[in-house]
Amino acid sequence: MTDRVAEAAPADRGDLKSATYEFFMLAMAILSIVNLPLLVIYSYESQPWYLVLFIEASLTLVFLIDFVYRLKTAPSKSGYFFKQRGFLDLLSCVPTLRIFRIFRIVRAVRITRHLGGPRVFRELRQELASGVLYLVIFVGITVLEVCGLLELRFEEYAPGANITTAGDALWWGYVTATTVGYGDQFPVTTGGRLTGLIMLTVGVALFATFSGFLANLFLSPRKPKATETTPEVAELRALLDQQEETSRLLRAKLEALEQPS
Repeated sequence: MTDRVAEAAPADRGDLKSATYEFFMLAMAILSIVNLPLLVIYSYESQPWYLVLFIEASLTLVFLIDFVYRLKTAPSKSGYFFKQRGFLDLLSCVPTLRIFRIFRIVRAVRITRHLGGPRVFRELRQELASGVLYLVIFVGITVLEVCGLLELRFEEYAPGANITTAGDALWWGYVTATTVGYGDQFPVTTGGRLTGLIMLTVGVALFATFSGFLANLFLSPRKPKATETTPEVAELRALLDQQEETSRLLRAKLEALEQPS
């Protein structure tokens, strides 16, 4: 019986990858959905519109890589593409069909709820290092977009300004966040300089965190492969996951019975 449980345990994840990866993709999908009304609010072919479009292009590349990764690692490629609706992942990579990225949000939430909170939080604790890396990437893209839009808001039409296009704003934001500071682009307004303070502060924190991640990755001692996962550990984890799922179903049934008719 335990052998069957151990074999069936990964199957209830659907096409769910690691918990940190799924939360990262969930956050990227939400950011992309938020950008949809921005492309309508900003005037067509205005500099803020172009900036959001550039960010959307980078997100589209991320989603395309995600689709290829899921397809390549799926136990059944046809099962992922049709049964698990992977074709919607592919459609969401088309720039004019970005609305299909809502499906990514719904799927991640549904599978995460199916696994149960305790199991998800346990995986998040086990994958803390990779979670920090994903967080740095997501926050970096978000701050680059927000600060870029603010910078264009203050600088685009200011006298003597040199940050007047979407490309200028993104280049200035990246150079500032990395603390390289070439000095070819710089804000001349009070609002632009305050935005620069935000970008510089967040950028230093992000790159310090990223440097710490790399240091931990290369300097931390590696565990012998023989002791990383044993059949006994896998079996116990499978039994624990089954117990948590049974407890969750029993609690839901109890709550349904206790509700007044």
